[in-house]
Amino acid sequence: GCKAESHPCERRTLETVKEVAGNYVCWKGSKQPNAVQASLCPFIRWKRVLIKHPSRCFRTVCPDPCDSQPCQNGGTCVPEGLDRYHCLCLLGYGGDVHCAAKLSLDCDVDLLFLMDSSAGVTLEGFLRFKAFLKRFLQAVVGQDSPMSVGVAQYDDHVRIPIELGQHKDAFSLMKSIDALNFSGGRTLTGRALQYLAQHGFRSTPVFADLQDDLPRVVVLLTDSKSQDSVAEAAKYAKNQNLFLIGIGSSFLRAELTMVTGNPQQTIVYSDPQDLFNRMPELQRKICSVGNPEGCQAQSLDLAFAVDASSGVGLENFLRLRHFVRSSCLHFVINRDVTQIALVIYGSKAHTVFALDTHTSNSALLQAIDQVPFLGDSASAGSALQHVYSDVMTVQKGARPGVNKVVVLLTNGGGMQDAAAPAQQLRHNGILVFVVVIGDTERDTLLRVAGSPTYLVHISSYEDLQYYQGLIIERICEEARSPVNLCKPNPCMNQGVCILGPGSYRCQCHGWEGPHCETRVVRGDSPRSPALPPRSHVQWSPRGLQHFTRALQHSKRQ
Repeated sequence: GCKAESHPCERRTLETVKEVAGNYVCWKGSKQPNAVQASLCPFIRWKRVLIKHPSRCFRTVCPDPCDSQPCQNGGTCVPEGLDRYHCLCLLGYGGDVHCAAKLSLDCDVDLLFLMDSSAGVTLEGFLRFKAFLKRFLQAVVGQDSPMSVGVAQYDDHVRIPIELGQHKDAFSLMKSIDALNFSGGRTLTGRALQYLAQHGFRSTPVFADLQDDLPRVVVLLTDSKSQDSVAEAAKYAKNQNLFLIGIGSSFLRAELTMVTGNPQQTIVYSDPQDLFNRMPELQRKICSVGNPEGCQAQSLDLAFAVDASSGVGLENFLRLRHFVRSSCLHFVINRDVTQIALVIYGSKAHTVFALDTHTSNSALLQAIDQVPFLGDSASAGSALQHVYSDVMTVQKGARPGVNKVVVLLTNGGGMQDAAAPAQQLRHNGILVFVVVIGDTERDTLLRVAGSPTYLVHISSYEDLQYYQGLIIERICEEARSPVNLCKPNPCMNQGVCILGPGSYRCQCHGWEGPHCETRVVRGDSPRSPALPPRSHVQWSPRGLQHFTRALQHSKRQ
């Protein structure tokens, strides 16, 4: 039946209060005949004010089986009595009683949900989060699946009513979620994250037969701005190897991104119903932890240009070098998939290794460990010009028909001359991705990056690691984009690239060969500047790579 629920609230009253506004001279009677006495009298005025009184409110709740909006993906809930219902599903979603898309949490993680239970989220918002949590877990957790799920809630204080792994079946977990109560204090998200990092995940004893080394995931559900700082608490949590995912209203996007450290780990919704449409996205993000996809199946020519100047300093340069090293772990290094080059720069740029130098991850990582610090002044422009003329060329291993990306790692110094070579790279189909650490002029950086999408501004070198996932994902988006076979120009020696359907050909002057690589010897019979149809280069990454290797071999001879 119906029941009354109480929750914290405010009672407001409009009252009239007396206020002394000052004094004025007034006349009073005197004991002397025919005389008056001057005196100061208070000047009183009345005003109406709104006074707040902390109170408890009561809400009568009568069960309706459709209150929790159990039908998903546009399905219509039809009640059947007081506690039963059925869903009318749209075409394509009829295989589930709740019209749910088929989801499964087919990854092993320790999963802890942190629910905002403060006054800012309101009772309605808290109940919405409970309904979302129940529906998500019912969709992704099978009856026979091992459970490693916990739930915490917070306001002024943090409580973990459902310990991690406490329930071994979905039914008992749902009952415990139903029993969660709204508290209604202040929104102290930072304190909650700090508490979970310290107490949310039990450590496995060193003498245990099986060590629990599963990834630890915290999903934050909030709908109100934090009243304490979240940046340091989130940093501490991530240093404890916690993977943070933030879910909230769209106006909280900036704060959630500060918590997660990566916009790709943030989920925002536009209205209450839109929250329930985010379940597949949440499932994907949970199962992406510890399994960075990188660009495993995409061909890519990638160059890192790293600031090794005195403005960066030796200690921070070592951090940049470690970042490059760990980023390379996300790629498969060989001639057919990803090639990586590394350039360091101060006042001049130096190629540490070219695109075609290393053909395995192990050789590449060993070379990165040996990169020296330069320590002079910085010129990002000379570095980008060096990448254009001496790295992203067919002669140095660049492959025609493969997307190309340059990642510039800098503290923002020496950027005055970088805009022109960056534009030259973009004009030739090479993406310039700028990662800047510290305070610097944003307008200059935007001219170099060409777009805010390809500019990442990080406050400190210590925080660089938290942006690696975002940077790798942006690089991989470029690797998956359509490629122009004539950009950059695969034809050498001023040859003109002529694009055809799925192919290109090089028009040579004084040179011959598929890429104008062989000089015409004086006395040879004259040749047509245009190659015959059989000399057209059909785009095939493997074929082009074999040609490039053969070309390099002939040059060495």
